[in-house]
Amino acid sequence: MPHDNLPIDDAPQAGTALAQLETPALLLDEARMQRNIERMRSRLQALGVAFRPHVKTNKSIDVTRRLLPGGTGPITVSTLLEADYFAGHGFTDILYAVCIAPNKLAHVAALQDRSVRLSLILDSVETARLLADERQRSGRAFEVLIEIDSDGHRSGVKPDGPELLEIARFLEAAGIPVKGVMTHAGSSYDSPTVEAIRAMAEQERAATVLAAQRLRAAGSACPVVSVGSTPTALFAERLDGVTEVRAGVFVFFDLFMAGIDVCRVDDIAVSVLATVIGHRPDKGWTLVDAGWMAMSRDRGTAGQRVDQGYGVVCDLQCRPIEDLILVGANQEHGIIGHRSGRPDNAPHLPVGTQVRILPNHACATAAAYRHYQVLGPDGALLASWPRFSGW
Repeated sequence: MPHDNLPIDDAPQAGTALAQLETPALLLDEARMQRNIERMRSRLQALGVAFRPHVKTNKSIDVTRRLLPGGTGPITVSTLLEADYFAGHGFTDILYAVCIAPNKLAHVAALQDRSVRLSLILDSVETARLLADERQRSGRAFEVLIEIDSDGHRSGVKPDGPELLEIARFLEAAGIPVKGVMTHAGSSYDSPTVEAIRAMAEQERAATVLAAQRLRAAGSACPVVSVGSTPTALFAERLDGVTEVRAGVFVFFDLFMAGIDVCRVDDIAVSVLATVIGHRPDKGWTLVDAGWMAMSRDRGTAGQRVDQGYGVVCDLQCRPIEDLILVGANQEHGIIGHRSGRPDNAPHLPVGTQVRILPNHACATAAAYRHYQVLGPDGALLASWPRFSGW
C-alpha cells in the first residue's frame, strides 16, 4: 500500500512548548550532551590518545558535529548506511566496526568511489580469503584491521593465538597490508565495580598491544591499535601503545551505564516524552502512550543491582518521580507503577500529564525516532535534529 499521505518532515519548530508535542517524542538535553562530550574529550586528551567516536548511537550529523566540529573524521560506524550518510556530510575517514560480509563488498566499493577511506575488520582466514578474491577480481585496495578478542565477549582472535599470524600472512601475501588491530571490551558492561572496569580497560589495552607487537615482529607494519567502549574509555588509567579510542553511548548515556556507575542518572541526555492516557487504580498502574515501540524491549538493567523496568519516570524537568518506573510495556502502551509493586505507593498522575522516561539503552530507544527534539537549559525546544535508522 502506498504511503504518499505520510508526512515527509513532521518536525516541530523551535519554541514549540512540550505540551504541544505529539507523543511519544525523543527529547535531547543539549547541555547534558555537551557536558558528556567534554568529559570524554578531556579524559582522552589527558591519556594522550586520538579519538574515533562511534556514531552508531546518535546517527545524526547535528550530534556528530558536536563531537567533530567541521571535521572529516575519524569516525566509527556499525552499518554501511551510517557510512553512506556521514560520507554525504563530508566524512572520509571511517572505520566499519563489524566483520565484513561478502555481500557488502559492492557497497564498500561504492563508498571507495566516493573517496571514502573505509577501514574494514575481519577475524578469520576464511574472510581474508574472500577479501583476497575480491582484490584479485576488482584490483581494489583494502584497509584492514584484525579484530582481537580481549575478553571473550564476542568475536575476534586471541592476541596470543596462532590464528592472528595466519590471517596476517594470508592478507600480506594477497597484497592487503594489515593496517592494525582493534577490539571492543564488551565485558566492561558487566563489570560490578569501577575498579573492575579499570581492570578491564587494562586487559583491553594489553591484549591489543600484544597483538600489535606480534604482528610487527612478523613483518606487518600494524600502525593502528584501536580500543573502545564507553566504560573503559572513561576509566582507563593508561593507554600506552594504543593509537585511538572508540566510544559512542557516552554522548547520551542511559540507565544501564548509570547502573554500573559510569555516569549519574542526571547525566542521561535523552528521554522519551509520554502522556498519561489512563489508569488501573486496583493495580496502581498509570498508562502512558509510550510502550516498547517507543522505549525498546531492552531490559538490560534487570541483571543489575537496581532493576529499572523499561525506564525511569521523571517530571518535565527530568527529575525522577517517587520511585516510579515503567513496570510493563505493550506495543503502544506503557505501564507505570511504583518499583515496590504496591498499588498504594503509586501517586496519581492525571490524564494528560506529560512525563519524561529515561531509557535503559539509548541506542535501542533512539532507533524508533526520526528526530531529536532538542531542549535548551530552560527546557524550551531549541531545534529538531533529524536522525535515521536501518541498514
